[in-house]
Amino acid sequence: MPLAVRCLLAAACSLPAAALHAQESVVIVGRSVGSSAVAGFGDVALARSPLQIGVFGNGVIADLGLAQIGGLTRVDASVGEAYNAEGYWSSLAVRGFALDNRYNLRRDGLPISGETAIALANKERFELIKGTSGIQAGTSSPAGLLNLVVKRPGSDRRVVSVEARQPGNVALGLDLGQRLTDDIALRVNASHERLDSMARNTRGTRSMLAVAADWRVAPASLLQVEFETSHQRQPSVAGYSLLGDRVPSAREIDPRRNLNDQPWRQPIVFDGDTASVRWQQQLNPDWRLTLHAMRQRLVTDDRTAFPYGDYDPATYTCTYCDRFAADGTFSYWEYISDNERRTTDAWQALVSGRAATGPVQHGLEAGVLGSRHKARFEDQVFDIAGTGHVDGSLVTPRSAGFLDANTNRDERSTEWFARDAMSLGDTWQLWAGLRTTRLERRTLRTSVDGDGSLRPTDVTRTETTPWLAVAAQLTPKTLVYASWGHGLETDVAPNRARYLNAGESIALTSRQLELGLKHGTEAVEASLTLFAIGRDRTADLGACNDPLTCTRALDGTQHHRGVEASWIGRTGNFGWSLSTMLLDAERRGSATAAVNGTRPENVPAATLRAAAEWRTPSLPGLALLARLSAESDRTILPGDESVRIAGWSVFDLGARWRHEAFGGAWTWRLGIDNATNRRAWKEAPYQFGHAYLYPLAPRTWRLGVQVAV
Repeated sequence: MPLAVRCLLAAACSLPAAALHAQESVVIVGRSVGSSAVAGFGDVALARSPLQIGVFGNGVIADLGLAQIGGLTRVDASVGEAYNAEGYWSSLAVRGFALDNRYNLRRDGLPISGETAIALANKERFELIKGTSGIQAGTSSPAGLLNLVVKRPGSDRRVVSVEARQPGNVALGLDLGQRLTDDIALRVNASHERLDSMARNTRGTRSMLAVAADWRVAPASLLQVEFETSHQRQPSVAGYSLLGDRVPSAREIDPRRNLNDQPWRQPIVFDGDTASVRWQQQLNPDWRLTLHAMRQRLVTDDRTAFPYGDYDPATYTCTYCDRFAADGTFSYWEYISDNERRTTDAWQALVSGRAATGPVQHGLEAGVLGSRHKARFEDQVFDIAGTGHVDGSLVTPRSAGFLDANTNRDERSTEWFARDAMSLGDTWQLWAGLRTTRLERRTLRTSVDGDGSLRPTDVTRTETTPWLAVAAQLTPKTLVYASWGHGLETDVAPNRARYLNAGESIALTSRQLELGLKHGTEAVEASLTLFAIGRDRTADLGACNDPLTCTRALDGTQHHRGVEASWIGRTGNFGWSLSTMLLDAERRGSATAAVNGTRPENVPAATLRAAAEWRTPSLPGLALLARLSAESDRTILPGDESVRIAGWSVFDLGARWRHEAFGGAWTWRLGIDNATNRRAWKEAPYQFGHAYLYPLAPRTWRLGVQVAV
């Protein structure tokens, strides 16, 4: 464990209790939003709910210069990396489990696909529910759910923002709000960005336009509509790997080098359109009906020069199948999957309100959530191009362009749910929920394989996921609770020639238990959580070195037990936030005996996030910022704890200055990410049957200004 982690874990136990209300720009304060749509219990305040929910608002997003949801790893110790490659879609892990980009993302409470570059310019905040997600979603990873809350119209506003960062990234933003009448309001967000990351030769563009409108049709009726269109075009950044049996030092490589830098590599292109309509009807003072529908349409051209193993291009046999060769060479594979089309339709009918049965007060919600996901692909190129080297010295010709079949998917989900938050007096509360989900999954390959088959699959499953919690309000500011629940999710066998069940869906179940304490006053907010999660695990069984020699199947379970702690406060001009997680994760019940008892790959045992803000008394409006991210080591290979990347710690520095000038409110932000230019491997994802290593980004400067008139 890095020294910084040990020191700050010790400091977390001795922080003073005296503080003033901490601002959102330094820390995340649950009371700032009151309740959360993704929590699933109506207007119940987060401080009084038996769930751990992180709320990350505009202040943190701006101060950190976040451009992707992957940046949330810098804020909360429970949130980690899970194959976050520049230029690709973001992937997060919560409590050591990866969020499933197909099922664990919500947009204003409705499911969307995260298999795209998600624009942030029109997002008001992120809501992250940790752990017990079976009550909120019929299909989801036990990591939790991430809900993106769209900016809604309010008061009139005119905000222009500009940000520049090394080496040549420039972003422009516009946020306009206008109340057209007493009952109709409009908000427009637009942004355009020239992308130029610290990795070389990754220039691209990103743009977004979003419009949201609210119409108070009648005193008890509200109609909300919104639309968003976005475009991103940028080459992705490929990962490094083991060199034979050796973990290369991060100091051996240039963190600005991009192994996806071949003359024939092409950018990845993400196009996305999303539209929704929501009707809220207040039936009476206690009951409300909400009807909500959304469509998301994505088109992606996924292309890369992909480093993968050490293969013989003539026989397709590998000396090193899941890593690079000991001398630093590897095989380049040309990957082209153009015109990927993903469409997600979702709708929900929800009735919520309050009732009483004798002395018991009920907060009730019941409804039905339906979703349909359709993915259509074309045959893809995934063929060996030639040999590369980790120093970037080898240039290879492109591949012969051998086409391989892809897999089309059709998925339907219908979820009936009911939830009840029962108050049993001034102290005790009982929370219960039940969700019955019918899942339909069908797949069909885009072209026939060697045996003339399209390999169709058809799976229908109905599952009921219960959730139960009990809470005691020990004092007006202190809550303790315990919760238990089940979850359901699916895995898909990779669409590669070596898999006997390529493209097939595999059902996984999870079991979740959580004990928590929350304490919040105007001076300080603190929480302590113990959790235990058990989840089915899949693995590749068989030789897996030739076509049709591998099967993706259930292979035991993965158990995560841990403790989370957070502390938020302010004393005078000084404010801070601190969160940490200690995690004991292990594999059990695998058919491979050596795997059992080992820590899963890419899961740190200890993480810490700390932030501090000092408001200078000599210059009103100026705040100096500092942030620390630290993690212990991670294993790299499944079932092998002997191969690891070392722990690391990174300091970020910044400043924010707010002042009035020329008739407007100005906010200047200066940031230095990785201020000490630390060299380390930040994560070691095991993806696509291959071990990858991603380095920390080098020191990066950024400067931004926002003007509101």
